[in-house]
Amino acid sequence: MSAFSSGSTAGEPGFAEGFVSDFAVEALDWQGRPLRCQDCPHEDIKAEGRCDLGKACVLDRRRKRIDRFFANNAALAARYLDHPYFEVRALAARHASVFLITPLKDDAEPDVRMVCAERLPIARIRDMRFDPEPRVRIAVAQRLEGSDLVALMSDVDYTVRMAAARRAPADALVYLMHDPEVDVRRIVAARLAQVPLARMADDADPLVRVVVAEHLDPERLVALRGDPDMRVRFVVAERISPAFLAPLTHDDVPPIAEVARERLAAG
Repeated sequence: MSAFSSGSTAGEPGFAEGFVSDFAVEALDWQGRPLRCQDCPHEDIKAEGRCDLGKACVLDRRRKRIDRFFANNAALAARYLDHPYFEVRALAARHASVFLITPLKDDAEPDVRMVCAERLPIARIRDMRFDPEPRVRIAVAQRLEGSDLVALMSDVDYTVRMAAARRAPADALVYLMHDPEVDVRRIVAARLAQVPLARMADDADPLVRVVVAEHLDPERLVALRGDPDMRVRFVVAERISPAFLAPLTHDDVPPIAEVARERLAAG
């Protein structure tokens, strides 16, 4: 890992400080040295308004300024795919021809590899399912389909499994019904077919059961009518078939009983 691998730069303001404050920050290169237009190989394009020190500069250490440069000069991006500063490589990879960025799949920096995962043809990124960085694997999961997602459904990082669960075929989601992470199971519950979804009615976490209650057919909600969690019962009271609603009119939680009574009264 290189010394410039940090995803942020010392002294860089947050997003909330806005676009204008970016122009007030001193122009420094990625090694902290002051920048001068006289030292820039692109001084000739400044007169055309395609670069501006402190605003749009490929030599600056600030991501916004580098991105503005490439936005104005996409044809120059290919020259910077091997730049020593990872932010320059990552932003150059976003603007350069997709035919030139395959070698960056093996870049030392995850931010650069993520760009490859987002831009390269799917056939070129299948092997990136095993990238050491979870963010890269998430980017891959967001593009793959079908059986290509199987390996990511058993990923050691739950955020990767979440990304895979959002795109996996519905019939493959049964393999994630008992995932140890609640957030993964909630995604699964929102996408499962009715029969396997009914089996999640006894999930250990009430937040998962709430999602189950939101997606089960009204006739199947009887299994959750006596759920110990009031949030689950409230959703059931709102959705269950009226034929099975009566017991909820006597629920210990007044809002639940009220919803049930109102629905029965409305016929």
